[in-house]
Amino acid sequence: MRSSILALSVGALLAGCTTITPTDDPVYLRIQDLEARLMRVERVVNNESLIELAGQIEQLRADVSALRGEVETLRFETESAGERQRQLYLDIDQRLQALEQSRGASADPRFGADTAGPDGGFGGFSAGGAGGSSTAPASGAQASAGNDQEQYSQAFQLLQARRYDAAADAFRQFVEAYPSSDLADNAQYWLAETLYVRQQFDAALREFQKVIDVYPRSDKLADSLLKIGYCNYELKRWNDARAALERVMREFPGTTAAQLAATRLERLEQEAG
Repeated sequence: MRSSILALSVGALLAGCTTITPTDDPVYLRIQDLEARLMRVERVVNNESLIELAGQIEQLRADVSALRGEVETLRFETESAGERQRQLYLDIDQRLQALEQSRGASADPRFGADTAGPDGGFGGFSAGGAGGSSTAPASGAQASAGNDQEQYSQAFQLLQARRYDAAADAFRQFVEAYPSSDLADNAQYWLAETLYVRQQFDAALREFQKVIDVYPRSDKLADSLLKIGYCNYELKRWNDARAALERVMREFPGTTAAQLAATRLERLEQEAG
């Protein structure tokens, strides 16, 4: 009898355990709670990562846009810098020529040269040439005082009209025909200039050097040295360019040429390192 009662009691207990549903099981509920919390944590982490990534992408886009603008600006400046510089240098030279024309000491009123010196020559030189370094004049070259002046004026008008080929030929003919003219150093300088403005830097360099070698007392000495520095700069001959520009600053302090040399020297140091 007692055995039957015990058996019935155990059976009832077992039956009661099997009737507990998963939703009532504390272990199951605990697992569900942990899973829910884990999902919330993952969502938070994922959202923060996406926000951070989106911010980084937006910053990169802004950087790329800024760089693109800088590249376009640099491209435009590179394409136009050469032309702007050539026009600037030619303008400076033309202004110098205007000062030359103001001296009013020429027999031909259309002619302009350097300021007349105390001896009546141009740029402080007598009719014997630049420092006595020129060779004897060509036959009949100085038979008339107006011949060299008129030819020089015509050559310079071609330069002002930007007919550089014709101007180069005219100045070259002048130097050959009037090697002892007071204007020979000027003509040699402008001959070199016609090559420089056409970016023929090697040829221009040789012609500017002739001003230094043949006319060491010329008023065009500082400008010629400056242009020698410019030509070497364009040819990326950094050491030669630096030497010429530093010489301009050393030998002609306080002049416009020295100021331009200092500016170009700063650019050279930035580019050449």
